[in-house]
Amino acid sequence: MGLFDFIRQLFGSPPDRSGQAPPSSPAPEQETYRQESDRPPQPRRKVRLHPLRYPKRQKQTKLTIEEVPTPPYELARYGAMTGHYFDMTQDGDSALLSHHQLPQFCTPLELAQWLEIPLGKLAWLTHRYNYSDGPEDVNEAHYSYHWLPKRNGFRLIEAPRPFLKMAQNQIQQEILSQIPMHHSAHGFVTGHSPVTNARPHAGKRVVVKFDLENFYSSVKFSRVVAIFRTLGYCREAALWLARLTTSSIPANLPFPDGTLRPLLPYLPRHLPQGAPTSPALANLSAYSLDVRLSGLARSFGADYTRYADDLTFSGPESFLRSLRVFIPLVQQIISSERFQVNQEKRRVIRNNQRQTVTGVVVNEHTNISRKEFDRLKAILTNCIRRGPETQNRDQHPDFASHLRGKIAYIQQLNPNRGQRLLQLYSQIRW
Repeated sequence: MGLFDFIRQLFGSPPDRSGQAPPSSPAPEQETYRQESDRPPQPRRKVRLHPLRYPKRQKQTKLTIEEVPTPPYELARYGAMTGHYFDMTQDGDSALLSHHQLPQFCTPLELAQWLEIPLGKLAWLTHRYNYSDGPEDVNEAHYSYHWLPKRNGFRLIEAPRPFLKMAQNQIQQEILSQIPMHHSAHGFVTGHSPVTNARPHAGKRVVVKFDLENFYSSVKFSRVVAIFRTLGYCREAALWLARLTTSSIPANLPFPDGTLRPLLPYLPRHLPQGAPTSPALANLSAYSLDVRLSGLARSFGADYTRYADDLTFSGPESFLRSLRVFIPLVQQIISSERFQVNQEKRRVIRNNQRQTVTGVVVNEHTNISRKEFDRLKAILTNCIRRGPETQNRDQHPDFASHLRGKIAYIQQLNPNRGQRLLQLYSQIRW
């Protein structure tokens, strides 16, 4: 093909002077090429995703909330505008609950009986009678608060107090643990770990990493209610379960740096980082995100995994060449799923650099970094020479089990290195 013919094909042939249209040729995007370099240069255009359309399900009869003049059950909601009470127990799906083998309850009293606590205590745990539907003072809160510094600000750790934690543990064990997560989710999922999250990305040409900003606090109360509704619970039960598993910070919570900015993500009711139910609810809230991103990655010939708020993609050379199209699509999906990307933590790591995924080196195969191996080797050597009590700087109550666990982790990644560390461990005099 000559240069003139190439230019005609690129910009379109002019109409023939005889008045006959030239023979049609396939559009550039419809042509196939053996190599990317064979494709003619295309003008850059912004890629947009089509709206996600879910398959239509069988139409179900929608039950509206019934208003009745007398309380239909204890602690039913009262409508001040109408002077009636709301009955929100008629729209549950008992068949779906039975399918997942979940406990069935509708009213607050039935929920309290399932939790084996008095109804008044359930109302107290959810701040049912507070004007703001939340704690008005730090001393009234059912969480203890701790600000944890991070690179670009602060993170609020909200640890539930004993009574609330007991209720949350029961919700986690008997409800949330029965629901399967997406296969791409590896964080806080039984049978998965940082190692299983890293394995699909071993030996790849390029690794692309995204980080979700304020992952837990971005999951708001309405989203948690929707999760429990999706499981089959009626509105009333879903509202009470959501209130037991979300947090609303008190107005007098001290600021970590004297400004209001660190508090902004935590002002609406949200998932607390520190509650036993938050990891499972966060994974369920990201289920649609995982579905869309795994499908997008598959269409580009790449692999995708997620460990909590860490999103990882990896693929061959063809995937590396398509990143200028792929990355904007990922950000569109994340934004449409009501999450936010931390742009400062986005990374594109080629295989001529050290590629790490959730702390695991994946350049050729899953491995431990040399720095971490040398650090643990030095600790074990000093334990042999000076005694283990001199190396327990973090005051671990069971230092022997702590070291043994670190060695077992390294054995998963590199059996040879793990065996060398195990030989040192066996020489320590405890």
